[in-house]
Amino acid sequence: MRMKIPVPFSYITAQQKKWQKRLARAADVVTPIAPARPRLRGPRPHLTEITGFGTNPGHLRMMEYVPPKGQTKPALMVVLHGCLQTAADFDKGSNWSMLAREGGFVLLYPEQRQSNNPNLCFNWFRPSAVARDRGELMSIRQMIENACERHGIDRDRIFLQGLSAGGGMASALLATYPDLFAAGQIVAGLPFGSARDAMTALSVMKSGANRTPQEWGDLVRAVSPEINWRPTISIWHGTADRVVSTANALAALTQWLDLYGLREEDGKEVSIEGSPARIWSDRSGRPLIEFCLVDGMEHGLPVLKKPRKTPGEGGVPFMIEGQLSAPLHMTRTFLASV
Repeated sequence: MRMKIPVPFSYITAQQKKWQKRLARAADVVTPIAPARPRLRGPRPHLTEITGFGTNPGHLRMMEYVPPKGQTKPALMVVLHGCLQTAADFDKGSNWSMLAREGGFVLLYPEQRQSNNPNLCFNWFRPSAVARDRGELMSIRQMIENACERHGIDRDRIFLQGLSAGGGMASALLATYPDLFAAGQIVAGLPFGSARDAMTALSVMKSGANRTPQEWGDLVRAVSPEINWRPTISIWHGTADRVVSTANALAALTQWLDLYGLREEDGKEVSIEGSPARIWSDRSGRPLIEFCLVDGMEHGLPVLKKPRKTPGEGGVPFMIEGQLSAPLHMTRTFLASV
């Protein structure tokens, strides 16, 4: 009988410290990817914390922004920040709340607590955190339900975006509750089921995981045997990402292609603000999967470049300023079209 030798805790701690240093180095890097474009103007809206939204088994915080002149049945945009970020940080860098004010939709930010993860990462790699109706996944599900009831949300217009660890959690939400979302955007994230603990998470982030298309699809089918609705899956990643390998973007694409019964060669080549992308649609022409590898972009969320910064205003980690904006594309392509 072969005995399994447990991995020393000191080794795990050392690997986690390396991961934290890599994240910190990446947070200091801002890679412009295109000429500047103007951004929305006006005073920045403030996020409000909501308590008592449910049993909150994942011990997360709920932050939201409700525009003063919203729609009668507004859409809901759920945004999941990355590691070393807070909801306020992400909102400051992404301009989501200003887009919500202009578009009249409600904005929801689940926020990680340091007591759950010292780097403020959502625990996308822990089975207990991403199981149906458990952990952090259930906390986010409760937040969505709470927002829908209080604001009269159009339940056919619930959208999702996640960056990095938030992208991994977005994958889990889309896989586990596909009927809940009209569309979801996974930015510099990872496919559902790619890791089972902190050690495999580090390995997957660096090199990806080797599975067949059916094995990737089976991970979703295991938690959602019946899918009555196919949300549009938008996958974005930078080719120069040194924190989360682009192998994960390709694996996420493989996972959803298999789940939706689509062939890779059937994707249609398109351009998003000058960046090449591919789209797979159903027979009616509705986009099912969007895949965008941004050439030369490092780890982060592509956002429009600010024309100028307020004196004393610091940068936000993992915001890649340039001409391409994932939030703006999400707003114009998905929120405005449903």
